[in-house]
Amino acid sequence: MSTDLMPNRFTPGEATIPLRETELIARRDNVLGSSYRLQYRRPVHFVRGEGMWLYDPDGRRYLDFYNNVPSLGHCNPEVNAAMAEQASRISANTRYLEPRLVDYAERLVGTFPQELNRVVFTCTGSESNDLALRIARLVSGCEGVIVTSHAYHGTSAATAMVSPNLGDAVKLSPAVRMVSLHGPAGVSEKQAAAFFEEQVRSAIADLNRRGIGVAALLFDSIFSSDGVWVDPPGFIAGGVKAVREVGGLVVADEVQPGFGRTGKNMWGFELHEVVPDLVTLGKPMGNGFPIGAVVGRKASMDRFGAAARYSNTFGGNTVGIAAADAVLTILYRDRIKEHAHVMGERLRAGLEHLAIRHPGVRGVRNAGLFFGIDIGLDGTGAAGRRAMALEIVNLLRDDGVLISTTGANEDTLKVRPPLVCQAEHVDRFLEAIENALKKAAAPV
Repeated sequence: MSTDLMPNRFTPGEATIPLRETELIARRDNVLGSSYRLQYRRPVHFVRGEGMWLYDPDGRRYLDFYNNVPSLGHCNPEVNAAMAEQASRISANTRYLEPRLVDYAERLVGTFPQELNRVVFTCTGSESNDLALRIARLVSGCEGVIVTSHAYHGTSAATAMVSPNLGDAVKLSPAVRMVSLHGPAGVSEKQAAAFFEEQVRSAIADLNRRGIGVAALLFDSIFSSDGVWVDPPGFIAGGVKAVREVGGLVVADEVQPGFGRTGKNMWGFELHEVVPDLVTLGKPMGNGFPIGAVVGRKASMDRFGAAARYSNTFGGNTVGIAAADAVLTILYRDRIKEHAHVMGERLRAGLEHLAIRHPGVRGVRNAGLFFGIDIGLDGTGAAGRRAMALEIVNLLRDDGVLISTTGANEDTLKVRPPLVCQAEHVDRFLEAIENALKKAAAPV
C-alpha cells in the first residue's frame, strides 16, 4: 500500500499556477501544518457556494459532483435560516433540558428499524465511530475489530487505527483484522456472500486464537473507500451472523451512504437486509454543520451508559439540532430519497452508454447518487489505470466539474453529488466526462 495518501493532490512545480493562488499557497504553507493537502494538480480557489455550484474569485462556477457533506446543496437557505434563528435565541448543550433536542431525536430514530431506538449526538463521523467502538468493546468485553481492507472510518486516534485507507505510516491496531471484498479480489457476485463470510470467520478465528476476541464488525455500507461495492444485495449477511455468534456487535458506518443517498433506502445498510447494533452518522445530517450521532439498540446503550458517561459541549448543541431538523424535514417533504433514485438511474444510463463507446470505462457501480466508475485501457496495468483516472479527474476540474478517485489503486472515479442535483446537472457531467475520456485516451 502506498504512503501517497492523496494521489489527486497539488504538487509544487507540476502545473502552472496563477500568481494570486501562488501567493495564497505560500502563505498557507507558512502557517498550516504540513499534513494538509490541496486537491487537484491546479488547486481550486472558492469564495462562494450555492446549490450544486462553487464559485471562484473571478465568478467562474464549478459543478460539484464530489461533495456529499452539503447533502442538500451548498448554503441551503432553509437550513441556514434554521441555524440563524436558533443561534439568535440560544446555543446550549445536552446537559440542559431542551425540547427541540428530544423532538429531533424522536424523528431521527423513527427513520430506523424499530430495534434501533436510542441516539447519542456527536460532532463528526470520526467521533461517532470512536464512540461506537467504545460501546462495542464495553458490551462485548473484547477488543477486536473487523474492517474491510481499504476502509476509512475517521481521523481520531481510535478510528485511524481501524482505517487501512490512511496508509502504511498510520499503524493499525494489533486488534484489527482486515477482510477482502469480492470485487477487488476478482471473485464473482455469485460467490460474494460465501467469500465475505469466509473472510470474516477466518478473522474471528484468528482474533479468538490470540485471546483478543471480537468487539465489532465495522463497515461502510457502500464500501466507498474500497471502490464502491454495492452488489449483490445482502452479501454481508453471513459475516454479520458470524460476528453475532461470538458476541460481537455490528456497526454500520452511514456517514457517506446515509440520509437517502442510496435512493431506494434511507440508510445504506438496508441494501444488505441486515439491522446493525449501532449506526454512525456524520456531517451530511446537518448539511455540513458539524453534527453526528450514534443510533443503537437500547440494551447496548444501557450497558454503556451504566458504566460510562458520554456528552460533550458541542455534540447535540441546539444550533446543530436546528440544522439537522431542517435537513430531515426537507428530505421527507421534497422526497429527496426518491429524487436521488431517479437521478441515479439517469446518470447510470448515461454512463453505461458511454462505456459502450469508450473502452476506458471498465465498469460502473452505484446505489442512488453514489457511483464508482472503474477507469483504464486494456493492457495498461495498475499504474496506467491509476494515471488515466487521475488525468480524467483533472481534465474535469479544468472543465469546471469536481470529482475524485477511490479504491486501493485509485483507479475508480468517486462521484457523489449533492442530492439536489437535477437532470441538467447530470447531463452536464456526462458531457464533461465524455470529453475527458476522449482526451485521456488520445495518443500522446
